[in-house]
Amino acid sequence: MQAMKNHLFLAATLLLLMSAAAPLTVDAADTPGTHNITKILAQFPQFSTFNHYLTTSHLAVEINQRQTITVLAVDNAGMASLLAKKLPLYTIKNVLSLHVLVDYFGAKKLHQITDGTALVSSMFQATGAAPGTTGFVNITDLPAGHVGFGAQDSGSLDARFVKSVVEHPYKISVIQISTTLVSPEAQAPTPAPSQLNFTTLMSKQGCKKFADLILAAPEVEKTFESDIGGGLTIFCPADIDVTAFMPKFKNLTKDQQSSLLMYHGVPVYNSMSMLKTSNGIMNTLATVMTAKNREYNFTVQNDGTTVTLKTKIVTASITGTLFDEQPLAIYIINKVLEPRELFKKAEALTPAPSPAPAASAPSADASASPAAAEPDSAPDDKAADASGAVMGRRIGGGVVVGLALMLGMIM
Repeated sequence: MQAMKNHLFLAATLLLLMSAAAPLTVDAADTPGTHNITKILAQFPQFSTFNHYLTTSHLAVEINQRQTITVLAVDNAGMASLLAKKLPLYTIKNVLSLHVLVDYFGAKKLHQITDGTALVSSMFQATGAAPGTTGFVNITDLPAGHVGFGAQDSGSLDARFVKSVVEHPYKISVIQISTTLVSPEAQAPTPAPSQLNFTTLMSKQGCKKFADLILAAPEVEKTFESDIGGGLTIFCPADIDVTAFMPKFKNLTKDQQSSLLMYHGVPVYNSMSMLKTSNGIMNTLATVMTAKNREYNFTVQNDGTTVTLKTKIVTASITGTLFDEQPLAIYIINKVLEPRELFKKAEALTPAPSPAPAASAPSADASASPAAAEPDSAPDDKAADASGAVMGRRIGGGVVVGLALMLGMIM
């Protein structure tokens, strides 16, 4: 009997210590990424030029968002042939994107390729900018233990495997190759996004009505144009959705219309891969251009495949990519984004349904109509987070107290 009490005492003590030491909540936003290509390459000065262009082209950010990746690094001497061509940064990004494989290849795997050769997709292919198979890289095992690399559209193996630099199995591998890959498609002239007419791009791909609204507001058009150089993401509602929204739009003042249009622009470049790995609040051009007491932001949510933009009034989904070339990205969405700053008062005028008697169960109609609720009744994001944290602490505290009482009873 005494031995059993001793075992129970030890078990309860262990559980008590574990519950007190273990964190109660995990905030995904605070969880660091699995790798940082800039920091990895910073340990090797011979790759400083390659690392510099990954950073300035913003390709490093996209690499860090990937869960499984292989970077074909080229040393400073090997980069000379690429830089001698005097290509613009936007084109250099395409070339370097070809050096980032969306699969894991360590040194061992390179020498054990099935049938001795493989075509591997690169980030240049993943962006959709490479037609056909031009964004694929040919990896071939050669005699005497050598491994050759070449862009699919070059028809040759331009580079050789030099050595493995860093390997974190099945997450990230950095291997050195002898020189940059040659790709006619990747090196084709790419116009700077600032030289592109973004409203023309939108008009040709199902967003003409929204583009026309921007063109009708010169100050809004100027704001969009001036932000392209530093990075800009535009979420453009489809024509059919703009048509359905027009009665509401016409009831807004001129300033409110401008704020609504700028609400669809984010002053940061976001590739699709970045959006698919992001969750959280995103500020807009309207945030910057309006008074400080008006937030004009929305929440980005995703399940790994579908990206949604959630305001306090509506939730829209990204249904397609119109343009994605750093520093400009344009996506088509299936609803006009309605900020609470413009529409919460109008929604508040709608009388709330009478509460059901306490003893009766809610009707099927009431439970199926969450949109009828007052928008402002939704808890503030920060308040919701705080209440969740408090609840976590209460539950955790209850576990600790309960275990302590159990321990006391045993003793």
